[in-house]
Amino acid sequence: MKVIKTQVGIIGAGPAGLTLAHWLRKHGIESVIIENRSREYVQARVRAGLLEQNTVDIYKQLGLADRLVREGQEHHGVYLSFDGNRIRVPFGEHTNGRNITIYGQQEVVKDLTDAWLAGGGELYFEAAATQIEGFDTTSPKIHFVHEEAAGVIECDFVAACDGFHGVGRKTLPKNTFNEFSITYPFSWLGILANVAPSSEELIYAYHQNGFALHSLRSEKVSRLYIQVDNNDHVDNWSDDRIWEELSLRLGTEGWTLKSGPIFEKSITPMRSFFTDNMQAGRFFLAGDAAHIVPPTGGKGLNLAVADVKHLVDGFVDFYKNNSMKLLDAYSDIALRRIWRAQDFSNFMTTLFHKQDAHGSFQYHLQKAKFDYISISKAYATTIAENYVGLPFEAFE
Repeated sequence: MKVIKTQVGIIGAGPAGLTLAHWLRKHGIESVIIENRSREYVQARVRAGLLEQNTVDIYKQLGLADRLVREGQEHHGVYLSFDGNRIRVPFGEHTNGRNITIYGQQEVVKDLTDAWLAGGGELYFEAAATQIEGFDTTSPKIHFVHEEAAGVIECDFVAACDGFHGVGRKTLPKNTFNEFSITYPFSWLGILANVAPSSEELIYAYHQNGFALHSLRSEKVSRLYIQVDNNDHVDNWSDDRIWEELSLRLGTEGWTLKSGPIFEKSITPMRSFFTDNMQAGRFFLAGDAAHIVPPTGGKGLNLAVADVKHLVDGFVDFYKNNSMKLLDAYSDIALRRIWRAQDFSNFMTTLFHKQDAHGSFQYHLQKAKFDYISISKAYATTIAENYVGLPFEAFE
């Protein structure tokens, strides 16, 4: 049996696990990462593409943002449309210069993986964690299988950054937390297309046919979404039908949607999930293992990085001051931002998705909110602050 000794054992080589490993290394704290999937699979997963100001600043501080700065696209506002009436919420003037950057999650993972391995970090792909043992002692262990051989990581702490279906969430003692979840009655049909974006910034749109979102991945690749039923299937949507519906839902006077070859289609259910406890003994959850938000607010990856920030604070306090104070408070600290992100994600989801008949009471409530954004600096500021991500000190 392969035995690995380290200070922090990390399960999962997504943004949370990789960011944690890099940040710990900066403080001289050792860690080892195991990842269930192959490197090719992890780096090809198309996920979030919106980075909050906090997240960009963290990667700059860690010296991991060279390509992000070079290729990422900083956005200074967002367009919101309702029944073809489009307004813009500027970020900087409402948030003291804070903005967002569009840069694909898979690109973040590539950058962090390359840098971790180049620096001599230990990372085992296709290594499935099977059990977390002894997390209520000072010597927890992670059991795993790699290349058909059993292995174990002996460590001081375990950080489970292994997603909703990972062993981490399943290990949390059942009597230590409450679960909260919402399954929305609609999904997103998302596409990637080889066509230059039709807007320099994101467009969120309510239409009587349903929600639509114009996003992008680069100067040559557009990312777009439309609201569909939960039981819909991509086979029901030809390329022509998709472009026709996007053009209709996103349309506004004097603006034209560009179309091009679609090279990926997928349907994503809209749901929220989280637990009100993210730790047990010397075992901690971070990222999707602890919480999921609908992508409407762009919070998934950013919440994961925020979790990591609080974990790093705790680990540094332990190894420098022999104190468990911050680690013991990890869940309480992280949940302040998680609740805020859940609320904002729900707000954006319910504002722009068709939930009832066009012209219904629910419709008029949604329209009233949209109209208020267009006339109230305070309401626009609320959206801008939440969209770019509130500073960490706001929750202290």
